[in-house]
Amino acid sequence: MRPVPVVFHVGPLTIHTYGIGLAITFYFAYRYYDRRLKHNGYDTQWLQRSFLWIIGAAIVGARIVHIAANINFYIHNPGEILLIWHGGLSSYGGLLFAIPTAMYLKSRFAPELSYARAFDLIAPVLVSAWAMGRLLGPQLMINGGGRPTNAWYGLQYAGQIGYRIPVPLFQAAEDILIFLILLRLEKYFREHNSPDGALIGAAALLWNIPRFSDEYFWLAVPRLWDAVEVFSLVVVAASAIYLLILFNKSPKEKAPRTTEIQSSEI
Repeated sequence: MRPVPVVFHVGPLTIHTYGIGLAITFYFAYRYYDRRLKHNGYDTQWLQRSFLWIIGAAIVGARIVHIAANINFYIHNPGEILLIWHGGLSSYGGLLFAIPTAMYLKSRFAPELSYARAFDLIAPVLVSAWAMGRLLGPQLMINGGGRPTNAWYGLQYAGQIGYRIPVPLFQAAEDILIFLILLRLEKYFREHNSPDGALIGAAALLWNIPRFSDEYFWLAVPRLWDAVEVFSLVVVAASAIYLLILFNKSPKEKAPRTTEIQSSEI
């Protein structure tokens, strides 16, 4: 299979496929989170006022962390710093900047929505958006493939020689599976009146396990001290400890959530 074109032209304009894919992904995430908030009885005006700020923070953070992790390359190639369509957005960097921004804006515009509930409601949104983002982001960018391979499933990617492991496709499949698991867990947690914050903890745990294995086996040179690998393992451990503490707290009597949907909301 030939590489997907990473750019196309409309008159004098050069359109980057990668950018279009990210824009579609961000719009999907916005609409899906808006829907989940409404179905659970929450006002969404704060999201409408905040979303562009959150996305801006995510993109800036993702780029800064990627550049910091590859500083030697960018010192010698400063012209590449702003060329995000060549790849180079760190998922962890995006979260590192977006989460504090979102927390601040939520506290300012929607104080009635607790942080735990906000995170639980966005957990399936993030994972499903990551699945879409893998298909419409790295799959459509320069150097989007993994290690070279001679396997039947190898694909060609712009900027890379030969056939590569189609890591973005594999990651999309992983994220879709995690998304389906989270929907089942959401229903289970609701039926058993589990504490708020459980779903986001489960999402962090489930997402970072394949994040580590993908990096170790398909992307980076195999080593256990790569930044992404180390951070993935740290988040897995922290998420497991968080869930143990959360579920081992003394149970508190809580009234049923009458304003929320009674079945898993996709």
